[in-house]
Amino acid sequence: MQRKSLDLWVGLFVLLGAAALFFLAMKAGNLGSLSTGNTYSLTTKFDNIGGLKPRAPVKSAGVVVGRVADIAFDDKSFQAAVTLSLESRYKFPKDSSAKILTSGLLGEQYVGIEPGGDTNALVAGDKIKMTQSAIVLENLISQFLFSKAAEGKDEKK
Repeated sequence: MQRKSLDLWVGLFVLLGAAALFFLAMKAGNLGSLSTGNTYSLTTKFDNIGGLKPRAPVKSAGVVVGRVADIAFDDKSFQAAVTLSLESRYKFPKDSSAKILTSGLLGEQYVGIEPGGDTNALVAGDKIKMTQSAIVLENLISQFLFSKAAEGKDEKK
């Protein structure tokens, strides 16, 4: 009888471990908070999206208000076309802007929406025209190094 009780506890422990691994996998894949509510889609274009991925969060004031639905390349403007799926309970003014931001120094990238001051709200199918592309860390480092190299040349003269 004691052997069956031990087997039962080991089985429960294994099931709890599997559930915890499943939860962590969902969180790591940005699937932990699937919204089943009503959403509306907006599109925006960026010159450089960096490491932005579909299902990345869309945040405003630090609150997740939606997800990145799709990323495509527009071969006419040579920009990345990003489709945002926002929860319908969140309305933003027509003159809002979108930025690609990073959580921490090397964290995940997300789209940040900064509300404007227009009285009319964005509706499904609208485009956010004011955008700011991702800051690529490698570009910043190379600009810094080139500026330091240029300063070194000027001092030698």
